Amino acid sequence: MQITSAVWFSHIRETMSEKSLSTEVFQGIDSASEISHVLSYDGQKTGAAVDPEIPDEQVSQKHVTHPGEAPDGGLRAWLVVFAAALVMFSTLGFLLSWGIFQAYYEENLLLNTSPSNIAWIGSTQYALACLPSLATGRMFDLGYFKIPFFAASCILVACTFLTAECTQFWQFFLTQGVGIGVGCGIMWNPVVVIVSHWFSKRRGLALSLTTVGTALGSIVFPVAAQNLIPLIGFKWTVRVFGLILMATLGTANVLLKRRLPPVDVHGGLFNLKAFRNKAFTIYCISGIMILLGLYTELTYLSVSAVAIGISKDFSFYVLAIANAASALRVSFGLMSDKIGAINTMAVLTAMTGIATIAWPFAKNESQLIAIAAIYGFSLGAYVSLYSAPLVAMGQMEDAGRRVGMFMSLIAFAGVAGPPISGAISTGTGGFVAAGYYSGGSIIFGVALLLVARYLHLGRLRGKF
Repeated sequence: MQITSAVWFSHIRETMSEKSLSTEVFQGIDSASEISHVLSYDGQKTGAAVDPEIPDEQVSQKHVTHPGEAPDGGLRAWLVVFAAALVMFSTLGFLLSWGIFQAYYEENLLLNTSPSNIAWIGSTQYALACLPSLATGRMFDLGYFKIPFFAASCILVACTFLTAECTQFWQFFLTQGVGIGVGCGIMWNPVVVIVSHWFSKRRGLALSLTTVGTALGSIVFPVAAQNLIPLIGFKWTVRVFGLILMATLGTANVLLKRRLPPVDVHGGLFNLKAFRNKAFTIYCISGIMILLGLYTELTYLSVSAVAIGISKDFSFYVLAIANAASALRVSFGLMSDKIGAINTMAVLTAMTGIATIAWPFAKNESQLIAIAAIYGFSLGAYVSLYSAPLVAMGQMEDAGRRVGMFMSLIAFAGVAGPPISGAISTGTGGFVAAGYYSGGSIIFGVALLLVARYLHLGRLRGKF
């Protein structure tokens, strides 16, 4: 604990000097003419790749320099990827373990609360992991990163410890749904953009390696819960989770470092002019449709396992198997660098939709495991690559706001998706209709992805 505390205090000292260093070193040189080489994630500029509004906007009088091309490697860059993976482990990896809490609350702590109501806790987490990105993306572009990131780390750790003390639905909703969701949301978006600062040609690989942390977290937390709850009880299991998050986030606070200096591009918190880019608009709509169904199977997988006769003990491992399969997402990064992010996401996310439709038809353990593995494997593509096209749809100086706008919009789908599926399941007495709804939403979103690709490239085929 002393080592962890020292790590966190060293971060505070770095934070206090960060702003002054950036303004002194980069003062006096205009960056507006030097950042065009990072317009697209594969290093190639197309006519449709750039938001047509951004070049007309005026950069503030803060004069900064662009410190060379993205290194695409090196110790400093890979340390940033490692730190970002720790953040993904602690945020999205933790959130994607919600299924273990859903099942435990239904069977133990919240027996008198309907499954669809309990699902609001998890869906609120998913939504709030995205919604703050509207503000944090803009703040990141302006240079405010270290202090908000540190504050969010404290919120996430504190709310995890408080969850152990909860006994009623409203308490779980406030601490686990709102508190943990907001903490994750403040950290998630800036981390994605920071990795993009350090990588250009190998950005797909770097982003995929970052999200390996998500896969590991979504494996570690369910397996740990399954083994620790019978030994030390629910309260101490959650406290152990809090200690793990303290260590991982403390390390991330020290290692994460932006490469490019802040630039104040005018346009406000929510830049409506960005939607004049038709490809960006359709891409946002596709994200909303995909999120309406993306996490339904992950939320109810453990519950459905018990419903077909799988033991409660092994049902936790089915969730872990699905999450373990998504650890293969590194291959998606390599594929993305070769054929394009949207091309990669379209194929694999369609597979996710098909697996979601097939999931309720599993009648035994082996069938459910097979479907869960296919679902988990294909799910990793969208989760790891969604930001690459967004970075390519405009200039790097505005990437934080652009990614933040997208994540804030899809948050509404994230909060609505699992409860809608839960209500459909309750009303129909099974998960078949919920599977059709969720899988259909995902497949429709994939079709819109292909429309966005066409609008961006101006042709039906091509790398994007």
